[in-house]
Amino acid sequence: MNVLIKSATILDDKSDFHNQTQDILVENGFITQIAKSLKNPNKYPVIVLENLHVSSGWFDSSVSFGEPGYEERETIANGLQVAAASGFTDIALNANTNPVIDSHSDIAFVKSKAANSATNLHPIGALTKGGEGIDLAELFDMKSAGSIAFGDYKKSIENPNLLKIALQYASSFDGLVHSFPHEPRVAKKGVMNENITSTQLGLKGLPALAEELQIARDLFILEYTEGKLHIPTISTAKSVDLIREAKAKKLDVSCSVAIHNLMFTDKSLSDFDTNFKVNPPLRIQSDIEALIAGVKDGTIDMVTSDHNPIDIEHKKIEFDYAKNGTIGLESAFGALNALFTTKKAVQLLTKGTQRFGLNAESIKIGNSAKLSLFNPADSYVFEEKHIGSKSKNSLFLGSKLKGTVYGIIANNSTSITL
Repeated sequence: MNVLIKSATILDDKSDFHNQTQDILVENGFITQIAKSLKNPNKYPVIVLENLHVSSGWFDSSVSFGEPGYEERETIANGLQVAAASGFTDIALNANTNPVIDSHSDIAFVKSKAANSATNLHPIGALTKGGEGIDLAELFDMKSAGSIAFGDYKKSIENPNLLKIALQYASSFDGLVHSFPHEPRVAKKGVMNENITSTQLGLKGLPALAEELQIARDLFILEYTEGKLHIPTISTAKSVDLIREAKAKKLDVSCSVAIHNLMFTDKSLSDFDTNFKVNPPLRIQSDIEALIAGVKDGTIDMVTSDHNPIDIEHKKIEFDYAKNGTIGLESAFGALNALFTTKKAVQLLTKGTQRFGLNAESIKIGNSAKLSLFNPADSYVFEEKHIGSKSKNSLFLGSKLKGTVYGIIANNSTSITL
């Protein structure tokens, strides 16, 4: 693919052109020239867009689509188109499928479905067979097929010895183990944060203790095994403290937070809107403040959309029976850019690649073009017309966001119409 990008403000602190407005020439998928003004003797397609900003490609560490098994929620093909339109050059795909992605052939299947897409799909294999939490899956085989990590999506590892063995075994090939922070015997059938709001609404509460107890246990096991652990989507102030302390002890631990847990409190559930039913649940304002502080000081390593499409039959029902989950790819940049400075939002969207063993391409001459293109100044109210996913279960509907995404250039192709 050949294209000339005109007058783009480059946001990439690893590039010599950081904070500069430059033209960028891409030839055969590689950046061949960067200069204040470039001519176009070969008459390549030209990208000229309002207030155009360009950064190195964005990565989302927790994305679900559905295929195989839940194609009514989302397919891999359409999901990758949505990811590209939302600015993501790389996504980590959860084993949130039927059957669960837990073998070499399963990894090969989803990767083959993503072939020739602008956005790279990186599978997270299930940690246990069938995601049932009993026996370890064939981790090394999945690693060989292209799995970048291992975890049972939204399911805790109840057996502490199983986590111990997983961490020890995965260490032999530098595997990254996920442990979702949820103690089910404490959580029981809670459907929202346990607090005054749950009492007022008459809904069963899910206490913060269920998350924090699991994290404390997992960190003790991590210290014993000297393994490599990732804790996805934390949501409480105490969780931030626990991970901060673990990092001070030099444990090899990372964590993420879902964007919606940085923006919404449990009071958003007052109308029983099931789009706000997520796991971990929306907490209280003091938790949000602690999470944002954790993002700013680096305790929280990455922010994720935790994109999880749910079909209308499983969302537009009684609150207790509705499935957890919200889509978030389409709103990710606009939400982060409304919360933080554009520079910080871009940093958060480009973090995490190293932890998952992925290559991040900075904006330098000679590098392959892996670029996200956007306008950070445009403010708008997020509506259903902004959703490209098959499922429309977004808790950002009606929210004021800041910044629109034009698309990506990656894998020698582009999601932008030339």
